[in-house]
Amino acid sequence: MPKRLQRDIEKIKKMVLSLGAMVEERIRMAIKAIETWDAGLAEEIIRRDYEIDELEIEVEEECLKILALHQPVAVDLRFLIATIKINSELERIGDEAVNIAHRVTNISKRRKLDLSFDFDIMAEKAATMLRMSLDALVNLDLDLAFKVLTLDDEVDQMHRETYDRIKEVMARNPDYVAYLINLYTTSRHLERVGDHSTNIAEEVIYLIEGEIVRHGRWEATDEPKA
Repeated sequence: MPKRLQRDIEKIKKMVLSLGAMVEERIRMAIKAIETWDAGLAEEIIRRDYEIDELEIEVEEECLKILALHQPVAVDLRFLIATIKINSELERIGDEAVNIAHRVTNISKRRKLDLSFDFDIMAEKAATMLRMSLDALVNLDLDLAFKVLTLDDEVDQMHRETYDRIKEVMARNPDYVAYLINLYTTSRHLERVGDHSTNIAEEVIYLIEGEIVRHGRWEATDEPKA
């Protein structure tokens, strides 16, 4: 690999890791906002969204610049393709943190219902999927990337259970339909964090193996042995 190309790729790696750290921080802030229904914290997430957007654009521009100047092939080309997609997924996870923040600001304006809704487990699992997908990227860890894919089913199931519970409560509390819809969409945004983290893991698998595993093109039996 030419030295200039190597330097440019290393620069992109550092930028993506910075973006990943920033997005992970925002998700943690969003989870804390859910736990406390802290409108001030939610507003901070919304106000600082531009930081993620700007860095995402910078990463994409750097990738396109390398493609134009160096015309990389083989592994380097695969890295850039995967990075452009991962970059987009990270920005979307940042958007989900903002979406959660909007739900928190809406709910905080209403008297809190005495309900047994606890997003802690689901939120922590979604955050874990994000962290694992980023660790898989940093360490090019194929086993860890496949583990993220298996966790996605668990988050999806939690989201379905939340929907069923909210539907039951809504029937008994018609005056709180808007409040409960905000709870449901909070669950949906957490589920989407899991989806985007899964997409990152799939791109890591592509980066390592050169194999596309999107749209269910993998089986649990295909997962690498520990």
